Amino acid sequence: MRGDGSLATVEAARASAWPRHLRAAAAGAFVLALLLVPLGANSFELFLLARIAILTLFAMGFNLLFGHGGLLSFGHAAFYSAGAYTAGFILKAYPSLLLGVLGGVAAAGALGLVVGFFSVRHHDIYFAMLTLAFGMLVYSLVWKWDAVTGGDNGLIGIPRAPLLYPGPGGIPMAPVGRYYEFVVVVTVLVVAFLWRLLRSPFGIVLRGLRENAERVEFAGIPMRRYRLVAFVLSAAIAGIAGTLVGPLENTVGPETAHWATSAEPVLASLLGGASTFSGPIVGAALLVLIKEIVERHTQYWLLAMGIVLVALVLGLRGGVVGGLAALWRRTRAGVSAGTAAQDTVPAGSPGRSP
Repeated sequence: MRGDGSLATVEAARASAWPRHLRAAAAGAFVLALLLVPLGANSFELFLLARIAILTLFAMGFNLLFGHGGLLSFGHAAFYSAGAYTAGFILKAYPSLLLGVLGGVAAAGALGLVVGFFSVRHHDIYFAMLTLAFGMLVYSLVWKWDAVTGGDNGLIGIPRAPLLYPGPGGIPMAPVGRYYEFVVVVTVLVVAFLWRLLRSPFGIVLRGLRENAERVEFAGIPMRRYRLVAFVLSAAIAGIAGTLVGPLENTVGPETAHWATSAEPVLASLLGGASTFSGPIVGAALLVLIKEIVERHTQYWLLAMGIVLVALVLGLRGGVVGGLAALWRRTRAGVSAGTAAQDTVPAGSPGRSP
C-alpha cells in the first residue's frame, strides 16, 4: 500500500465510509440520471456528454495498463483508430451498429495482441517508446492508404445505423438522444466489467506487477502472460471507444491514430488520478469540459488548457480523486486525533469541564 492515493488505500477509505449497498444505490441512481438526461438536454449537450463517455472508455482502457499495471503506453490511439475505422467500414457496408462495434473491438483486440506480443517484453521507457513507434506506424498507414482509408479525408458518411439490422424492428439509433443512451449503456457495462476484473485474482496480480514485477515473477507467476492479457484487454476497450466515435460524428479521420490522440487518455488519467478506479472517469469529464470552455474564450486554447492542467496536477498530487481522497483521510484523522486527545485530558484539569 502506497501513500500517494493508491487504489487499495482509496478504496479502503471509501469502503469504511460507504457501505456496499449505499454505494450500489448511489451508482444506480447516477446511471439512471444519465439515462434520463435526454429528457431535458439539447442536441449539443447530448453530443458533449457522449464525447465524455467515449473518452471515459478510452481512458479506462488505457489506465488498466498504466494506473493498475504500471505500463505507460503512448500508442493507444492505434487501437482507438483500428476500432473506429473497422466499425466505419462495416457500417458503410451493412448498417448494423452492434455488428460494427463487435467488428471494431475484434480488430482492436487483434492489433493489441500483435503489438503487445512485442511490447510486453520490455519495461519502462522502452515499452513506452515501442508503443509510440507502433502507434505512428498505424498513423502512417491510415494517412497514406488512400484507396482504403480515404487518406487525409478519412471515412465520410458513416451512418448512425440501427442497433441490430436495417428495417422495421432494428431499433433506430439516428436520434442523438437514442445514440447517447446506447453510449452510456456501453460505458456502464465496460466500467462494471473493469470493476469486477480489478477485484479478481487477475487484478491483484496486475497490481502486484505494478508494485514489484520481479517479486511476482519469483513467485512463479508468468509476468509476460499477465501483461499481454492486460494489454489486449486495454486495446479492446480503446477499440470500443473508437467504434462509438464514428457514428456520433459521421466521420473518422487519420487524426484518431495520431500520437496527440494517445495523449488524451494519459491526460485524463493523470488529471483524475491514475491510481484510483474512478480517476479516469472524473479526468475525462474535466478534460472535455475544460477544453470546451477554454476554446470559447481564446484562440490560444492549447496554452490556456495546458496551464490549467498543470495547475490541477501539481496542486492535487494523485489527481483530483486521489488528492481529494487524501485530503478527506487527513481531515478524518485530524478529527479522530482531536477527539482522542480530548478524551485523555484528566478530569478536573482546565482543559476539560467536569
